[in-house]
Amino acid sequence: MEDRIFLLVKVTLETTHPFIHEAIAELQNSDVTITSTENVKVLHTDIIPLNTKSSKN
Repeated sequence: MEDRIFLLVKVTLETTHPFIHEAIAELQNSDVTITSTENVKVLHTDIIPLNTKSSKN
């Protein structure tokens, strides 16, 4: 059976960005790894873009 789930990831960070929204935008270009298990094959992972305000908006 193929299905889609959404996982919420908690990230604690320290940044030199003056606005947290800039750090969030930068992290959205990161790679996330969710590995398969014996009973579950991961087909694709994706970070869903979060529209945030930044100092540039």
